[in-house]
Amino acid sequence: MLIKLANGTLYDPANGIDGEVRDLYIRDGRIAEPAGDEKVDQEYDLTGKVVMAGAIDLHTHIGGGKVTIARTLLPEDHRGDPMPRSELRRSSCGHVAPGTYYTGYRYAEMGYTAGFEPAVLPANARAAHMEMADIPMIDKGGYAMLGSDDFLLRMMAAGDDQEAINDYVAWTLQATQCIGIKVVNPGGISAFKFNQRSLDLDEEGPHYGQTPREILRRLARAVHELGVTHPLHVHGCNLGVPGNVDTTLRTIAGMEGLPVHLTHIQFHSYGTEGDYGFSSGAAQIAEAVNANPNVSVDVGQILFGQTVTASGDTMQQFANHSHANPSKWVCMDIECDAGCGVVPFRYKDQSFVNALQWAIGLEIFLLVDDPWRVFLTTDHPNGAPFMTYPHLIRLLMDRSFRNDLLATIHPQAQAMTTLASIDREYSLYEIAIMTRAGPARTLGLADYGHLGPGARADITVYTDQPDREAMFERPDYVFKSGELVVRNGEVVKVVWGTTHVTRPEYDRAIEKRLARYFDQYLTMRLDNFTMSDEEITEDGRGSITVHPTQGGSRQ
Repeated sequence: MLIKLANGTLYDPANGIDGEVRDLYIRDGRIAEPAGDEKVDQEYDLTGKVVMAGAIDLHTHIGGGKVTIARTLLPEDHRGDPMPRSELRRSSCGHVAPGTYYTGYRYAEMGYTAGFEPAVLPANARAAHMEMADIPMIDKGGYAMLGSDDFLLRMMAAGDDQEAINDYVAWTLQATQCIGIKVVNPGGISAFKFNQRSLDLDEEGPHYGQTPREILRRLARAVHELGVTHPLHVHGCNLGVPGNVDTTLRTIAGMEGLPVHLTHIQFHSYGTEGDYGFSSGAAQIAEAVNANPNVSVDVGQILFGQTVTASGDTMQQFANHSHANPSKWVCMDIECDAGCGVVPFRYKDQSFVNALQWAIGLEIFLLVDDPWRVFLTTDHPNGAPFMTYPHLIRLLMDRSFRNDLLATIHPQAQAMTTLASIDREYSLYEIAIMTRAGPARTLGLADYGHLGPGARADITVYTDQPDREAMFERPDYVFKSGELVVRNGEVVKVVWGTTHVTRPEYDRAIEKRLARYFDQYLTMRLDNFTMSDEEITEDGRGSITVHPTQGGSRQ
């Protein structure tokens, strides 16, 4: 079957197409060129419509233990935003911690076709994948979380060489069915278990004697040497702490040119100036990112309103628990692996700190020069629910709208930000980079994020409107692997996406060592810890797509 999308205005940065009127053809779920006089079976007239690849969220908390806890902790969130069952859709609910079905439906209805869970605890990987398997409409993937796990810290304390650590990292990726590696507060979650309440970049942690800087170096080097496309995904030290801009700058320098992705960078860009001892370090961070091509970031923009913070950073979540709104919270330990904390929170535009956080995120977006190395996120749900992305896009594309909102926030926060002086407005081409082509490239999804021949036919079509929030909130059409799944902002067909993984090679001898460790210290055997392909695919809700490591071959 050949489908023709006629006369659309294409924004396809991966192929250098910036607002050109072209026809697109879809055959067998992929973008294709018609063969000679081949008959078109179905045609859509997209005259005056904007056409982009399906959007990709490279950092969104959509599966795993902390997400389950957040849903359980907030029944009022479920009651306040129900989505009734229909002929097509199962009932689901929630806004700040939405259910699995609601998550998939809402992502698709905004034009998103893939989302990646950024903190899969290896001990909880099976549960995370089972939850993500319940999310319809979009592709999924996860980043396995290392950096405070007992086994790695024992290896480092024992002086194991880099090759052994590489083997452990590669084994972890295969055992957890993930596409990347994430570090959360390197060493800090382990330190918290020994009653330490903070850990700076060059401070030795208790018991193992390892510094966060060295943990980051060893893991970043492992990811790079294994050929994993996505760089080490780093939630650094001192999240949310005034003065942490210095920690972030030292972290960038400490990578010594190794590829690294700094996540929710807004939460790591705070100075100590002013009457409140809290100021913006956005200009310094943007300057460092601009000067270091090995560094990419996502912003983790905060937007005003109720949300819930859900993180593997037990140390910081415990520090934040007194700010819980409503006043309830959970922190927990998870085996010898890591931990998590869930703290509900309401960001207020008349709070000096919250208002300045809002401005800091926007400053970073607008001051980082290269849209290929800065990605649109709210760290869902930590900064705001993902449903707020259209509003965030309008803030980036419409300076007048941005400045109108700036004039309403806490007056002293207005005085502490340079946001009003920044003229930049993102173009549709740049939005397509930071939400499509850029995430696909950094994750190694060669068939995604673009509209060239051979690409997966994940396509979103919008009506071009001056109000960019309205435009990106309700696409005219969304195609998933060539099937029409959304029309006029509503799901018309339910489909199931694939799970993206990578499988670097490693020396199988590491498994003997791991088996002994599991038998001695953990509550499960090694064979029970690892996930098989069948566990993801057995219910028929999707497939597995294996992406080769750089320089490697597809298994």
